Amino acid sequence: MKSFIAFFLMALLFCSCKTQNLLVSDAKVNDDKSFLYDPNYQYKIRKDDKISISVWGEDNLSVGSVYGIYNSNEVYGKWLMVDTNGAIEIPKIGTINVLDKTVPELKEMIKNDLKKWLINPIVDIKVLNKEIIVLGEVRNSNTVSIDKDHVSLLEMISKTGGFEFYANLKLIKILRQEGENVRVTSIDLTLGNNIVNTNIQLRPGDIVIVPSKKNKEFDKRIATIIPLATTISAAAIIKGIL
Repeated sequence: MKSFIAFFLMALLFCSCKTQNLLVSDAKVNDDKSFLYDPNYQYKIRKDDKISISVWGEDNLSVGSVYGIYNSNEVYGKWLMVDTNGAIEIPKIGTINVLDKTVPELKEMIKNDLKKWLINPIVDIKVLNKEIIVLGEVRNSNTVSIDKDHVSLLEMISKTGGFEFYANLKLIKILRQEGENVRVTSIDLTLGNNIVNTNIQLRPGDIVIVPSKKNKEFDKRIATIIPLATTISAAAIIKGIL
């Protein structure tokens, strides 16, 4: 009976070795310099973005003002959403197109329009839904909100609590949506002397995938099997696979 159990366990382990890890699939990787640090990069407003507008001392011209008692808050709807045409409607100013505008450009546009009524308007613009998704072998897979444009890969990993034990640092993937296309790059963080891996810049909307090492499932199954099998049969299973 024990020999049958050992045979069954070995067959199960061999079958499990064929299981694919979708996070480390052989997808075509497009490595280019667009993932490197660009000091001139600025986020450009997109459709469905949520924007708050703050005008100092003018609550009636503000939407989710950061200057007021009740600050910009996505939960309570204190924002303007960019519609499918790339436009928003601002109090007193009316409808303006904001698609592909940077925050400084939009701020200057609104200030110039408000000068019709205000002598020296102080305006602040904030995009509330700038986020990066981190999945896989990190301690807290999550969608992380960011305020600034320049965020490094390792900085974002630290915000999720760091890598798990089984993180495959040789095959980290970053997905970036650009229009209808998706750019994909693969990062090997074990190459410490490679500037490509130490200077990666993430942008709002990026998805970071940290895959697991191939031996993760094997280790998990061995941990389950060893208490059930005799010392001899467990050793035979491990030897047969390694």
